[in-house]
Amino acid sequence: MTTSTIAPADVDDLLPGLVALRRDLHAHPELAFAEHRTAAVVASALRALGLEVHEGIAGTGVVATLRCGTGYRSVGLRADMDALPMVSLGDQPWKSCHPGAHHGCGHDGHTSMLLGAAKQLVRSRRFSGTVHFFFQPAEEGHGGARVMVEQGLFERFPCDSVYAVHNWPDLPLGQAQTRAGPLMAAADRFDIMLRGQGGHAAQPHRTADALLAAGQLVVLLNTIVSRRIDPGDSAVLSVTRIEGGHSHNVLPAEVRITGTVRSFDAAAQDRIEAALRDTVAGVALASGTETQVQYTRYYPATVNTPAEAALALAAAADAGLQASLAERPAFTSEDFAFMLQRCPGAYLWLGQGRAAGDTRASHPLHHPQYDFNDEALPLGVRWFTAVAERALAAPASSEHLSSR
Repeated sequence: MTTSTIAPADVDDLLPGLVALRRDLHAHPELAFAEHRTAAVVASALRALGLEVHEGIAGTGVVATLRCGTGYRSVGLRADMDALPMVSLGDQPWKSCHPGAHHGCGHDGHTSMLLGAAKQLVRSRRFSGTVHFFFQPAEEGHGGARVMVEQGLFERFPCDSVYAVHNWPDLPLGQAQTRAGPLMAAADRFDIMLRGQGGHAAQPHRTADALLAAGQLVVLLNTIVSRRIDPGDSAVLSVTRIEGGHSHNVLPAEVRITGTVRSFDAAAQDRIEAALRDTVAGVALASGTETQVQYTRYYPATVNTPAEAALALAAAADAGLQASLAERPAFTSEDFAFMLQRCPGAYLWLGQGRAAGDTRASHPLHHPQYDFNDEALPLGVRWFTAVAERALAAPASSEHLSSR
């Protein structure tokens, strides 16, 4: 467990405004690369603080910069802004007013916490160096972080390290966890098309049965991890959708299979993809169907660098959180991984679960009734603030300095 050496930032006076902001963002969710209102709200708030503000990065991304003192080091703090394309079933006064869009992952809270940290750092200035605030679009499956990096994020705003946080309903409020190495999984998607000729269900001998082949393939795909991957490696393969057929007496000509693969090791990822392609080819040969495979590696694993993971935990303790090492990584994925591929850094899980005895509903991430716990707002503000203060008080690694 990490102990604190820096007094937690006093941010209580910021909370009424942050709660109002968070609930406003929750009521007006916007999908990937369409966060126009959200970006405008963020940019306006940052300009009101007197910060240098840049808009239009990756379309709707916003970056602000705060400089203080003569320090040469710099740190990036990132929050995601987009909502999920799902129906909201919340009953709060601030429930979504946009059909088909819902802040079911808490990005409204992340954005509000980083804006609060910007306010706190502007007024406290207990650091010497540069803080870049990254407000990122399109985290939910569209790789907004990748687009920001490809558009020169770290060339325009160089960082010695970069940090992000995600609310974690599985952890009680007041706790935080992370670990060195993989914290979140790489995410792959596979789409498989099987084609027969189609025909009468009473005459199956006259056509290759794509639906039967798909059924056999689903069973075989679920043996890949258990039989082709070292038991010491962690991976998940799940078939999530099968589509084919429209009538009870017609064998469909085409069947589609979709699913996801999660892993932490690149070599295991390679083996799974190769095994999947081999399995599809084998079923095609045995069934007489034609097949097509599209395999997309859309998010890499989120991998924390050791020194920055330690700093993230120390900052959590500074923020008054109970900080501890995560026992194991999660199979969920996160596009902050693209930033960590280019810059040392760490990702933190911030507990927001209800305390014992609290009877209010607590829903998991991506649930139609999920709502960010506003009691976590001050904790996230304090953590972001402490990260910046620690990162700009510690010497940068000689290896990273030599690459700048």
